[in-house]
Amino acid sequence: MKLLFLACLSPNTGNNTTAERIRSYIEAAGHTCELRDAAEFQSPAEVADLVSRYPPFDGALAIHLFKAGRLLLDVHVPFGVIFGGTDINEDVKVKQKCVVMDQVLLKARFAVAFTNTLKEEAELYLLSQSSKIYVQPQGIQTEVAEKFCWTEFLRSSGVSSEHVDELRVFLLVCGLRRVKDPLYLVKVFSELHYENPQNVLVIIGPKMDPAFTVEVEAVVKSTAGVFLARERSQQELHAAMKRCFAIVNSSASEGMSAAILEAMDLEVPVLARDIPGNSAVVQHEFNGLLFSSPQEFVRQSRRLWSDRELREKVVRNGKRYVEEHHSVKRERETYQRLVDILL
Repeated sequence: MKLLFLACLSPNTGNNTTAERIRSYIEAAGHTCELRDAAEFQSPAEVADLVSRYPPFDGALAIHLFKAGRLLLDVHVPFGVIFGGTDINEDVKVKQKCVVMDQVLLKARFAVAFTNTLKEEAELYLLSQSSKIYVQPQGIQTEVAEKFCWTEFLRSSGVSSEHVDELRVFLLVCGLRRVKDPLYLVKVFSELHYENPQNVLVIIGPKMDPAFTVEVEAVVKSTAGVFLARERSQQELHAAMKRCFAIVNSSASEGMSAAILEAMDLEVPVLARDIPGNSAVVQHEFNGLLFSSPQEFVRQSRRLWSDRELREKVVRNGKRYVEEHHSVKRERETYQRLVDILL
């Protein structure tokens, strides 16, 4: 079977990593899977033309109902869709997008949600059959770069300190776009830094929105204790995560944050903004800490560094949670089974 797989493929993003992983599952089952960036195409007609060329594709798959799924509306082969997160959390608020996503979901053979919450939201806002939507959490696998220098990483990010091991580095992993809200904690974190210069916040991720990136760079440049690291490979990022004090997620909207789950797998504490996508994964005081305001973030951060028992508990439970609920083996079996529905 020859499959076309559309997704938003900005380098070093969660979407890209997820798409590559799912493509590998499909090919391991003996199918051919051509992964293409949805940004390459302007209209459904272009994709329909590609699908029908000889040798034609037998089916298709897309991550994100609107950005990629809408491009499959004119194809004459069966297809499935995977919810991205912002499609269900944000795009459903826009009537024109909602109409298009309804059409995609009605035509799709199946849909995949990363969480039960995302499935429930889709059923609430879109025309969908409950039996058509499968829940499959993301499979998580981490790999730490062997030749990684923590001191060099910090220095290249602008953090200068003679006593690197004494720093309390909070790492905020996200693509630089507004929905990820990387500036949400900047003001309060600067205050934490003034209180104790050992506290530093490093933001790292691909520059996905050029105009917003300029804004982030300007704010970071004028804010003490907050730094912006250059984009790194997945292995280097995991190595940096492994060395930091805590992973921070301040997104305004999430489908399922791979960075949160990777932090848990790497046995690093998680501080996450209390939004549906995050609270579906992070149980407060069990496998991480949730905050609903910048001030609450400060309070939870203080608990994390002053309460060793709490820190050890969330780390231990986070690791166990990922092992039990985010198995790569189960994820592979699910997608290989779903692709058979397209046959």
